Amino acid sequence: MIRTGSAHYEGLGKAGKGRVSTQSGVLADARYDFNTRFENEPGTNPEELVAAAHASCFTMALSFALAAAGHSDGTLDTKAAVTLDKDGDGFKVTKSALTLTARIPGISQSEFDQIATGAKAGCPISKLLNAEITLDATLES
Repeated sequence: MIRTGSAHYEGLGKAGKGRVSTQSGVLADARYDFNTRFENEPGTNPEELVAAAHASCFTMALSFALAAAGHSDGTLDTKAAVTLDKDGDGFKVTKSALTLTARIPGISQSEFDQIATGAKAGCPISKLLNAEITLDATLES
């Protein structure tokens, strides 16, 4: 399976303006540039896209792992916070902090922790990232 994304940038440096799109069309010429990345202007940025990818990948991996363990109902809400740090003359994604809130009827805390930890390690985006990945998981009753 191959999925694609594309980016177009006009101009250079801080003056440049970019557009990013996804194969599915969910993103179609979404704005990204220096101001959307470092100044919080409307638009997107690579770190936000990585955070969304990591949160969705982990959540789907956990959903399938819980189903494989015999659980058939529940809700999962995940937020990923991606940290971009200075690295020499450039930058580096150094961490993706996953925060999960789950409601899974009939699961014990120990089983939940074991399955969630496995999903964190096993999701393809976790495997892609060369950064610290943390998980703060809350099981609500």
